[in-house]
Amino acid sequence: MPTGHHHTYVSQVFHGPLHAPQAHFGVGPAAPSTAARRATGRLDSEEIAAVLGPYVAPPCFAEAADALAADTVVALVGPPGSGKRSGAVALLKEVADSTAYVVLSPDTGLEQLAERTFDRGVGYVVLDRMNEDAEEGGARTADFDWRRVRDRVRGQGAHLVVTTVHEPGGPPSEAVRHVPWQPPDLREVLRVRLRAAGCDDGGRAAGEAAGLMPGGCLVAEVAAAAGRIARGEDPRAVWREYGSGAAQPVRDWFAADRSPREIAEVTTLAFATGTGPRAFEKLQRSLERSLEKAFGDLDPEGTPPDRRRSLARNALVAAEERTHGAPGRTVWVFAAPHFRPWVLEELWANHSSAFWDGVRGWLTALVRAHPDGELRNSVASGLALLARSAFDEVADCYLRPWARGEAGPEGEAMAAHVLGWVCLDETLAPAALTLVRGWAHGGDAALRSAAARAFGGQLGVLFPTDAVKRLWHLVHQGQGRPAVAGMACLFATLADGREDAGVVLDALVHRLRKQCATPVATRVKALTLDTVLAVLTVAEPRTGRPVVAALTERQPRLAAPLAELWAGVLRNRPVRQAALAALRDVLHALPAACRAPRAAAGRLGGALGAALPPDERPLLAAALGRDAGRRRRPDPAVLARFLTALHGAAAAPARTTAPLTSS
Repeated sequence: MPTGHHHTYVSQVFHGPLHAPQAHFGVGPAAPSTAARRATGRLDSEEIAAVLGPYVAPPCFAEAADALAADTVVALVGPPGSGKRSGAVALLKEVADSTAYVVLSPDTGLEQLAERTFDRGVGYVVLDRMNEDAEEGGARTADFDWRRVRDRVRGQGAHLVVTTVHEPGGPPSEAVRHVPWQPPDLREVLRVRLRAAGCDDGGRAAGEAAGLMPGGCLVAEVAAAAGRIARGEDPRAVWREYGSGAAQPVRDWFAADRSPREIAEVTTLAFATGTGPRAFEKLQRSLERSLEKAFGDLDPEGTPPDRRRSLARNALVAAEERTHGAPGRTVWVFAAPHFRPWVLEELWANHSSAFWDGVRGWLTALVRAHPDGELRNSVASGLALLARSAFDEVADCYLRPWARGEAGPEGEAMAAHVLGWVCLDETLAPAALTLVRGWAHGGDAALRSAAARAFGGQLGVLFPTDAVKRLWHLVHQGQGRPAVAGMACLFATLADGREDAGVVLDALVHRLRKQCATPVATRVKALTLDTVLAVLTVAEPRTGRPVVAALTERQPRLAAPLAELWAGVLRNRPVRQAALAALRDVLHALPAACRAPRAAAGRLGGALGAALPPDERPLLAAALGRDAGRRRRPDPAVLARFLTALHGAAAAPARTTAPLTSS
């Protein structure tokens, strides 16, 4: 790729208000969670307090605690929503009184666990570990591998809790106990959370809300309901969306004898919710043509149906007046937001492959036709909701073909967009990670490019260490621009979401140091320099400013790794001019990006001065001093502060590395 090329990342991460009607992700009401948060890494004090503050232990807690105390490793086995995540942290606090808590990737295998380093006194959690023990031959070695993990953890003075939804693939491990996990007393969970939220009136409100709780609720649903009730919502209305009764209106509707046209109505709405009447009718007509193989001719007598009247009679459908946008705009939505995932579940359970082949053809044609942003979000969120019931269907019939280009460039972008929505569901994110990891290591170039795009978005925010590892693999394997751009995009999305972008910088510093060890020009060195430049030059899409500019103030500790990366590219002749241009752009952007631009410039100048050899500092200062005639020259006060800090920096401890200037 050409050096000095400025990348503008297109994020698939949802950090702010996102108009996606009736997406119903997680367990909340209609809107999805809009904050992308990492799922792995060290837990901070706020995260720990959020887990342990309202924690209620289930009956199986004591058994798991005994197993962890005896073996230093325990596995919790149970369905999604049973409280395994909070239970894992609570167990580590109870048994080990750990000084820190680290969540490892669900893609971590037993062999990797048996070979990694565990820090003494630290509690580790593997959440939603994927079950590679069930693969062919895995059951024969699982107990041996578990024994190696247990001995490793015990020998290094740590503790480990693994959670999974999968039963062991063979006989239960004798080395590590697998404890069947049960949910706690859900009414007590509700009472504790309401008291913590300040709803303490002698327990009357909590008692009334607990008495109305339906059966079949998940722990996370109770937590979400408690938050809504604490904010003043009517408990009766809240509980209608959770538990075993939430799906009953949908199931009752499907239990009746429904016409193919009615099925087409709710299918269209499941993927195009929030669409106006005229556009909806057009979409429904195109779906009905795609479903003729499954249903035959929906108009055998040739009489055009009145679709609008039919929709108005459908108990699952409602017309909604939108107050934003065009005045008086009416759109079709589900009568209750939580109906949407249940409709998709019923459609999947009740219709054959011929029906779903028709849906696939319809959605592929729709995506190929470049839908607007609102419809794109609706299609993507609908497929992500379908993935709860049929993950393989979504992966095999939509994600892989679209990523390979079956629906054109729009389909490639849509595959990444769907994956972003899938990752909003914490129960599906590990499966998405495993899927995209397979793409990254497979032989299909289009899927490798799609993996690079996915790891640069929501998936990479959730699993940043995995993303950096897989992106570097793609860079090293010669995937070229997509992989380099993916690394830059990951850096930008982490920075934009106030996550730790240092995971990218630290990995690149490590790679760059390795390349500094030899003066020989190699393909890997060129790829490393290109990747570093892409990260240093990636721009925010909203402002066009370098991401690095705001980061120097927002995450001050990153000044050192940023400076080391800049020192590496500034000392390399082929990319020196591009590196200088990038540095000028950052200094120019500091007044707009930072509240204290001169302090940020001083921080960056001091770090870069420490990273550069003393004889390189005057060369850099002279190059920046020749900017007087440039249109986009840095603010004089900002530049002066940077140069003062550059010259006054103490040299960093010398490393025995060859200069990069010869390559």
